[in-house]
Amino acid sequence: MTSIENLRSQFLEYLDTTITHKKPSGLYDPVHYILGLGGKRLRPLLTLMSAEMYGSDIEKALDAAVAIEVFHNFTLLHDDIMDAAALRRGKETVHEKWDTNTGILSGDAMMIIAYQSFLSYDPESFYALNSIFSKTALEVCEGQQMDVDFETRTDVTVEDYLLMIKLKTSVLVGCALQMGAIIAGKNPEEQEKIYTYGIQLGMAFQLMDDYLDAFGDPETFGKEVGGDIRENKKTYLYLKSIDNDDFSEELKSLFAQDYRNLNADQIDDKKERAKELFVNSGGANRTLEAIKTYTDSALKTIASLDMEPKNKAVLKKFSEDLMSRIS
Repeated sequence: MTSIENLRSQFLEYLDTTITHKKPSGLYDPVHYILGLGGKRLRPLLTLMSAEMYGSDIEKALDAAVAIEVFHNFTLLHDDIMDAAALRRGKETVHEKWDTNTGILSGDAMMIIAYQSFLSYDPESFYALNSIFSKTALEVCEGQQMDVDFETRTDVTVEDYLLMIKLKTSVLVGCALQMGAIIAGKNPEEQEKIYTYGIQLGMAFQLMDDYLDAFGDPETFGKEVGGDIRENKKTYLYLKSIDNDDFSEELKSLFAQDYRNLNADQIDDKKERAKELFVNSGGANRTLEAIKTYTDSALKTIASLDMEPKNKAVLKKFSEDLMSRIS
């Protein structure tokens, strides 16, 4: 089994030689910029890992890995515009560095480039890959719309929220893994198992991201800490915190404030107070418990996969390492 670092290196080298569009620079410079901002490259790594663990050559999975990474970064680019976010991975977002119109158009180009990446596959594989990818892309849009709707809704439930993050985040992780299984020629039943593992891992990852949005280190988190609080996002952390009647009224009042009507100091005060309420209400601990539950489910699913024990061990370690951002 190829090491994670070697997989990452191979993927990044291939990405650089594949995404070579140059002119017009106003369209493609932002594409290269956001793809070059770094990140864990989680989704393409999962595609490559899945393909190799199921017996395929890594080279056969590289184009699918490019597709998932370009698409993921396209969603980040447009999400940053919708969220009015200033930072992405510690750097200026595309719409801040250029402008909103550039961000929209460059993002559109990235979506098209992602789909073009499947053209190298034989017709049967192309159909299977395109089917799961298209289904997933639409689900991600559905999840994003739910996320936007939740900002102004006062009746969001934990179940609503979990469905939203499944659509917005987890399905793309599941898709990445299933594409590797497709390329390796695995049957639909096995594809479904590895997809389920991806859903569970993605849920744990997103809940952790929500937690770190409030309690993460600005130097390592890469995004604006407290951005969800500023934007009144009804996260799992918030929803579990308002379950406590002693803190519910104040939290709801805080999350009724429109950040566009607040100055910088008021936003900072809102963030700090919300964090205090998250801790004192028990919402923070309940979020950590949910992260552990989804992580444990993902690890249990790994045990049922039809792959060599040594590959299961690698996947297990990868999962545990990914979930180690909270310490």
